[in-house]
Amino acid sequence: MTARDEITPPEVYFNRRQLLRGGILAGSAAATALLYRKLNGVEIVETKTAALTGLKKPAEYTVNEAMTPLASITNYNNFYEFTTNKDGVAAASAGFQTAGWKVAVEGLAHKPQVFDLDDLRRISPPEERVYRMRCVEAWSMVIPWAGFSLSKLLERVQPMSGAKYVAFETLHDPARMPGQKTNALTWPYVEGLRMDEAMHPLAILATGLYGRELPPQDGAPVRLVVPWKYGFKGIKSIVKISLVADQPPTSWNREASGEYGFYANVNPDHPHPRWSQATEQRIGESGRRKTLMFNGYGEQVASLYAGMDLHAYF
Repeated sequence: MTARDEITPPEVYFNRRQLLRGGILAGSAAATALLYRKLNGVEIVETKTAALTGLKKPAEYTVNEAMTPLASITNYNNFYEFTTNKDGVAAASAGFQTAGWKVAVEGLAHKPQVFDLDDLRRISPPEERVYRMRCVEAWSMVIPWAGFSLSKLLERVQPMSGAKYVAFETLHDPARMPGQKTNALTWPYVEGLRMDEAMHPLAILATGLYGRELPPQDGAPVRLVVPWKYGFKGIKSIVKISLVADQPPTSWNREASGEYGFYANVNPDHPHPRWSQATEQRIGESGRRKTLMFNGYGEQVASLYAGMDLHAYF
């Protein structure tokens, strides 16, 4: 079985998991979780992380939409480093420790550095940004991330003029991430952005959500969030960032280049080979909604792709 075969088609998934993710319950997250356990035999994991203090809430980076319940955000996860079972990531990652974590920023930089978590916190006060998030599998969430613009980190290392792309790499440690003992993907997970995308203020390094530190299943301790792109671009548990001259390989493009492009911009007019991207299922709602071009961030980012054929560069 290939990695792409392991992805559950959305029409199957939402019929089977209607209650927690299809959103027919409008009550509390606790009530949703209780009924979900009863009907589906799936245990909802309550992950507790430390509270973040001093969060700024800039209005220009916040969408005025209902946020997805924390129980859904922390119990429906794509994180193959732990398991390909979306319902099982929270349990499989429980106990994942990030003490002593470091992120190396290297390559075509005048001042390459290795940052620990305290260094990252000092780069910029964390901001709470409520972003729409869209998965290539036709589901979406609205998540209150805490983080800072990736550009602030890149400015610290002073990119050279020859740095045209930014490459990212996830921790590779099969002892701590048991999914890496499988061949679900080629490890470690890698991703990349063009330099102008990376420098856009909407692209952030997230260290928290819902006012607390990131839980393991959502990419602790630091992950990329690029809200106008599909979710697989949001590489988790980052340990290395490289400034490079040439377009870097990315994990899903490497596994299935005909299905997952380098750019991965949300584009309802470019269907996935196995399903349409024209509509999406917002977790916490019944019914489907129209997918927005660039996930609704076209006013901010469309100029980055002026003149590009978005079917060829998908």
